[in-house]
Parts: sequence; structure tokens; C-alpha cells
Amino acid sequence: MRILLIGYGKMGRTIEQIAKQRGHEIAGVIDVTNHDTLSSYSGANVDAAIEFTHPESAFKNVAYCLQNNIPVVCGSTGWLEHFAEAKAICEANNGAFFYASNYSVGVNLFFHFNEYIASKMQAYPQFKVAVKEIHHTQKVDKPSGTAITVVDGIVANYPAKEGWLLAPEQADEKISIISERIGNVVGTHVVRYESDNDTIELMHDAQSRTGFAEGAVMAAEWLQNKKGVFGMKDMLNL
Repeated sequence: MRILLIGYGKMGRTIEQIAKQRGHEIAGVIDVTNHDTLSSYSGANVDAAIEFTHPESAFKNVAYCLQNNIPVVCGSTGWLEHFAEAKAICEANNGAFFYASNYSVGVNLFFHFNEYIASKMQAYPQFKVAVKEIHHTQKVDKPSGTAITVVDGIVANYPAKEGWLLAPEQADEKISIISERIGNVVGTHVVRYESDNDTIELMHDAQSRTGFAEGAVMAAEWLQNKKGVFGMKDMLNL
């Protein structure tokens, strides 16, 4: 498979290594130094694009791919106010679009268990729920896209909650997200239910970027010959 890498930071380089290990060809690499060359790629010379850039560029990159017959896997976060528009572009062009805030198989199992726990904890309002995320100091958006996905999973299964606030802001109906940037932390996410008597925690702690990169390449492989908008629940059948 010919893979176009859009974004060549730490994740892009790790994805390149994993893709080559899995027998794929890197059709090209797009970063801030040569972004103007993106226009030379289309479905004629690329089988899939994997996009990990920044919030301000992600939507334009995704839209370009969808408008030029390139199935695109996107892992950029912080741009989801444009997600509905990206979905509409995908549908208008009969394209293939795969989005996840986190491509780790372990994290997506974490999402699954988070939703189950929330569905049970809604019966016990004495437990106050909060989410904490920790990432490396180079991560731009705050809170992380993964933390927002975690909150979305809670809200969908806990009717008394609606949305989130970034700590230290608080409101009874909102879920507080504590967001920290420390050293080279790859990514830690914790869901905490606390009452006066006890505490329940669900945690995922990433040890390296390899799991994210493997998931992104797996998504590009899975997306071949498909049309529509997909996510990790589709690929993992959760």
C-alpha cells in the first residue's frame, strides 16, 4: 500500500517505521517545509494518507484528501468544530475517512470500559466524576482529544452530565477535566469517581507512541475499499 504521511513530527516518524515494517511504501511526506507539494498527490498515486498535524491545518488536509480520492486516516485533535463539515465533504465525494482521537487499541478498550462504568455509576450520584489527562509539554491542545472522547463516553451514558469544563472551573452538571503538561509523558488518562467513603479509578497509561502508530497504520489498511466515515469502534467491532 502507498501511504502519504501528512505531518512528520514524532508520530509521523513512528508511523513511517511501522508502515515500512508492515511492508508498505511511503509515497511521500508532507510537513511545514513542503506543504505546497500536497497538490501533487491524489488517488492515482496514493492508496491512503495518514494525517497527524496541528488543529489549524488538520481540516484543510483532510478536505484535500477527500476531494482528491485519497482515503484519509486522521489523528489530529483540536479541530472537531469542523468535523461535521469534513463528514459532509466525505459523503459528497463518496470518500473514505477514518477519525480517532487516539489510535491505541488499549485506549479504545479503555473508552469501551469507561462507557460501561458510566452507565452503572449514574445510579450512585454520591460519587463525583472527574477526568485527568497528562501529556508532554509539546502537546498544543488542552484538554486532549482523548480526554474529550472520554467525557463524551460518560455523558452518553450518564444523563445527569452534559459536557465538560477545564479545571479549576466547575459546575454540577459538567465534568471537570484536569489537564497537565509534564516532561515527555506520552499520555495518561484517568477517570475518577469519588465519594466521601471511597474512590474508583479507571486509568490508561501509554508507555510509547508505537501503539498509536500501529493503530493508525492498521486503520489505513482496514479503510481500503471502504466508503464512508469510520472510527476505532468500527475497526475493533466494539
